[in-house]
Amino acid sequence: MAELHPEARALLEGANFVSLATLTRDGAPHATTVWWTFERGRPCFFTQPQSLKARNIAADPRVAMTIVDRANPYRTGQLRGEVVETVEGAQALEIIDGMARKYTGEDFPCRAGVVYLIEVAHSRFTELPFSDTPG
Repeated sequence: MAELHPEARALLEGANFVSLATLTRDGAPHATTVWWTFERGRPCFFTQPQSLKARNIAADPRVAMTIVDRANPYRTGQLRGEVVETVEGAQALEIIDGMARKYTGEDFPCRAGVVYLIEVAHSRFTELPFSDTPG
């Protein structure tokens, strides 16, 4: 596993949204926004097993992610890697509830999901010299 860029790691630790890209069966990219946390030292997200991203990962575990700082959208982290492990059942629900509390302050209302752990192959951080305030 590649070392995570420290500032990209800090963005992942906050309640920042992540755009996750997977590959469809014909190789086309599919991107969606997900919640994120760390489990077993790896970044992870969750989804329902019937979702398009779950089906994409079953066919090709490679993923790419962009993390956007909610406080300053000109600060971003980028990661590439692949899904190396899944967590299901009661253990997954504990992780999912932790993510939901991080983002909303409450447990996740749906009582199902699969957690996907990512082995990071590459990471970087970018901060552009702009502010979020016009003028």
